[in-house]
Amino acid sequence: MRIGQLAKRSGVSVRALRYYEEQNLLESARTSGGQRDYPEDALDRVQLIQDLFAAGLSSRTVVELLPCVSTGTATPDMLGQLTTERDRIAERIQDLSRAKSKLDRVIEDVVAAGVVKA
Repeated sequence: MRIGQLAKRSGVSVRALRYYEEQNLLESARTSGGQRDYPEDALDRVQLIQDLFAAGLSSRTVVELLPCVSTGTATPDMLGQLTTERDRIAERIQDLSRAKSKLDRVIEDVVAAGVVKA
């Protein structure tokens, strides 16, 4: 699939996809005309990259961890890093869940008090 198709299907800009390639996060073949040609599984890869970025991982960390995804294997150091990142994400989820609960209570209080202004 061409870069424009991947961008449209993934919801990621062409510029971001080029950046992913520059950072060795994503690979493409080149057509005889020099255009990028991505395999069908590039869509899953882009989604994973987006998810990891959204979870707060840096592009450098993602580059280090992606081979584990591709090969299904890891060195002890990589496994340690994967575990550390997973634990950090779990902590972040707990923090966000607490913040959401607090906002839920504020919303309930405001609605119960009938103090909603347009």
